[in-house]
Amino acid sequence: MQQRPPKSKPGHHGDKPQNTGARRSDTPRLSLPGGPRPVASPARAPHPRGQRPPAVPSGAVWLYGLHAVAAALANPARRLRRLVISQDAQAALATERPLPWPIPPEIAAREKIDQLLGARPGSGIVHQGVALLTDQLTAPPLLDALKRPGPVLVLDQISDPRNIGALMRTAQAFGASMVITQERNAPEETGALAKVASGALELIPLLRIVNISRALIVLKSADVWVVGLDGAAPTRLNGAAFAGRRVALVLGSEGEGMRRLTRETCDEIAALGMPGGMESLNVSAAGAVALYELTRALPG
Repeated sequence: MQQRPPKSKPGHHGDKPQNTGARRSDTPRLSLPGGPRPVASPARAPHPRGQRPPAVPSGAVWLYGLHAVAAALANPARRLRRLVISQDAQAALATERPLPWPIPPEIAAREKIDQLLGARPGSGIVHQGVALLTDQLTAPPLLDALKRPGPVLVLDQISDPRNIGALMRTAQAFGASMVITQERNAPEETGALAKVASGALELIPLLRIVNISRALIVLKSADVWVVGLDGAAPTRLNGAAFAGRRVALVLGSEGEGMRRLTRETCDEIAALGMPGGMESLNVSAAGAVALYELTRALPG
């Protein structure tokens, strides 16, 4: 059986950020396992007639989009506050989540929903005529989340809520037990994250941890093998090699990749085999390929 390697001496992997060789372009790319850095938001147009969206209560969030709202309505752990829906979107939501809904809807024009969400040109908010005000979910403690089966996905300084949402959807698709992010450098639950997750936010725990490297130590103490993904690693990720072993997969940010302490806490570093010769993948695509590789050798 493969043994954990001895601890690396400080600086063994280089105290400076790793150069992943990601190409610069309008759409950020990465060398595995990085992810795109937050892109500067376009200049915000003023709200129509100077209107501002109403303040959201502390601990609450507006979810929007048919899949995200339907999944939240089906989640008994959600504390629901308001369901606002346009006349023409009622049938579509009823198809996703059959009546009766656990909260009575407020029928409103799409323009009113735009105002509630702060939607305007360039905001990226596409609500499909449905918005749900709800309390944010409470994540379970790490050791409780480990009682769920499946691999663990750890995101080291990936801050774009769209990437996190896409990775949550992928993690749920491949039977992961949880997704871990860093509390300081990752967004809280947002409507954008939930919409991209397409319901996965209600199905898989999203843990925001203060210290990623300490969380990895806890995982290792629970007999989880920690694999960091790095496109420059000489070893290729081989799912068959982990048969019968639970794995935590660590993805880092674009350019910098995993931070030094995170990297040194991993049991091993691996890269994805890409025979087509592409230098990089978006972090959500890289996470999907890696999770597939980890699970392809599982029975069934």
